[in-house]
Amino acid sequence: MSTAARWARRLLPLALLIVWLAIGGGLGPYAGKLGEVATNDQAAFLPRSAESTQVIEAQRAFRQDETLPAIVVWTADDDARLDAARQAAATRALASLDGLPGVVGTPSPALPSEDGLALRGVVQLRTDLGEELAPTLDAIESAAASVPGTEVWLAGPAATRADLSNAFAGIDGLLLAVALTTVLLILLLVYRSLLLPLVIILGAVFSLGLACAIVYVLADHGVVRVDGQVQGILSILVIGAATDYALLLAVRYREELAASDGDRYPAMRSALRQSVGPITASAATVALGLLALLLSDLTNNRALGPVGAIGIVCAVLSALTFLPAVLVLLGRAAYWPARPRTSGADQGGQGIWRTVAARVDRAPRKVWAGTLAVLLACAVFAPALESKGVPLDEIFVDDAPSVAAQETLGRHFPGGAGNPAVVIADAPSADRVIAAAEAVPGVDSAAAVTASGRPGAGEPLVVDGRVRIDVTLEDAADSVRAESAVAALRESVHAVPGADALVGGYTAQRYDTQRTAERDRMLIVPVVLVIILVILVGLLRSLLLPVLLVATVALNFLATLGVAALVFEHVFGFTGTDPSVPLYGFVFLVALGVDYNIFLMSRVREESLRHGVREGVLRGLTATGGVITSAGVVLAATFAALGVIPLAFLVQIAFIVAFGVLLDTLVVRSLLVPALVRDLGRVVWWPGSLSRGTKAGTPTPEAASGTRPPA
Repeated sequence: MSTAARWARRLLPLALLIVWLAIGGGLGPYAGKLGEVATNDQAAFLPRSAESTQVIEAQRAFRQDETLPAIVVWTADDDARLDAARQAAATRALASLDGLPGVVGTPSPALPSEDGLALRGVVQLRTDLGEELAPTLDAIESAAASVPGTEVWLAGPAATRADLSNAFAGIDGLLLAVALTTVLLILLLVYRSLLLPLVIILGAVFSLGLACAIVYVLADHGVVRVDGQVQGILSILVIGAATDYALLLAVRYREELAASDGDRYPAMRSALRQSVGPITASAATVALGLLALLLSDLTNNRALGPVGAIGIVCAVLSALTFLPAVLVLLGRAAYWPARPRTSGADQGGQGIWRTVAARVDRAPRKVWAGTLAVLLACAVFAPALESKGVPLDEIFVDDAPSVAAQETLGRHFPGGAGNPAVVIADAPSADRVIAAAEAVPGVDSAAAVTASGRPGAGEPLVVDGRVRIDVTLEDAADSVRAESAVAALRESVHAVPGADALVGGYTAQRYDTQRTAERDRMLIVPVVLVIILVILVGLLRSLLLPVLLVATVALNFLATLGVAALVFEHVFGFTGTDPSVPLYGFVFLVALGVDYNIFLMSRVREESLRHGVREGVLRGLTATGGVITSAGVVLAATFAALGVIPLAFLVQIAFIVAFGVLLDTLVVRSLLVPALVRDLGRVVWWPGSLSRGTKAGTPTPEAASGTRPPA
């Protein structure tokens, strides 16, 4: 090799390292700045074509700005009836808020409950208050506290949004710290190296900084949308994926380094040659699976698609550029104080993986039949997972002030008080629409909105020949019974001739979101499966094996849902699941589950080409067992970190992905897939060359004799 070539070989890793250090230093801070362009306005994430979305558009004709209601509730300190004097004081307190920055229009008067034990008033707020929402609510609570002998509660969508903002406060630092600390501890324990875990963590942080910078710019220009959920999932996804890809390359480099007597450059070339295919194929399954979410009619699903795909691309870019550069520069020192050992395929694996391979080889049919029975038994419970939404009192894992306030409101007023269903109809049909609405079971009252902005207080406000009718439901706006009432309300008012009525509001939005989520699952699930199947066919040069792998990860997903249904109900106490949870769980579990099968079967194919199909299965399992298992544990731990955010949606996602990844890593990839491939033999590689024999020619003597890998 010429001197110039040697210098170029040495300078390239150094140049890559300098580039990534610049990226980390310049773009790293963006990992903590996504909150600046994030929105937690749930109205912005409604189904585009839903009736409730059309109502929001129609409402804008009745008032210039859409508002966010804050419901003020007073109860007596001594649980006594509230007299007229305190009602008057409450009305004066509400009137004093007129003109307060952030308040829209004139607050309503204080109205007593039928039992006389509570008062209620509504203050309409701007929807774009952002960080000013909490101070505005504090001002409202302070004014309301002037009523003597009462306790004040703040309920309604404004209070709920404030609690959501509090739940996501500090998400960047807390979530990142928990995830990185967990990953670092696992790597230190598994690999017993001081430098390697730090290098892997540094690469993951650099890739997250790059991803967050790109997403920040796109969100700032309105190209993508980001909310707290997307923000949290992006951090976890990038850290987990970057660590997985880095582990696969680092362990392969360690093998090649030992085999090349420490010559780092040929070792890295060989490691990259063998690892690029599986890593890029794995990244493609996750990225394309996430991009399939663009087919969703739910805006928050569509938001996660490109944001998550950007994160995966940055993760694989770091794993294939930053990590090789650092490993080449460090050489054997990267694994200090451990020493690079010869290939796990040549050694027959270490400890438990040698035992597992031997068990699979001796009785493959018993192994796959037993594991299949366990997975099917778990999958039986999958239909029990209710994905019809999370009630308000379960949205927050910890106690939240808005939840307690809503419960207080519901004890004294109709469940839907302050959060009505909204009907937009033609003005000449208003009386008939009101009558039709009041005849619906589950409806407490209905009244047209007047020029004052309050229902029933004068002549209806007519805008462009249309009126708005507020319908108060008997049950809480987030309950299943309220959603049933909205479905019946729609059927009733749609039947009024000439009314052209539309039904929206909070409950209708929940109902439409559920229907849309069901439609999305029916569309996106097959698309993701086809994407993964095509990638596997191209990577493994087989048709039968990819179908088998997709079937096993799909079964793993169903088994995970079955376990989640039992755990959510009997351990966590959830009575419902967010409609997006099954779809998110499917995309993450199936795409990430295929990752581990890709890592395993690409190595099996490589070994089979040299040693024969049977020997290839055993050598591939023993060689990849340790690295894939540690990668699975790391990924499960990073997703479990989502549980630090006290929201039911993220806790549910955290459990499903973490448990599913562990089940896939320890059972499906370790036992079910190797046993099936071992039992089926060469036919599993049909119609590729391996189904007819090894491309490399005559198998080795060990493979020909059928012996297991040497110890």
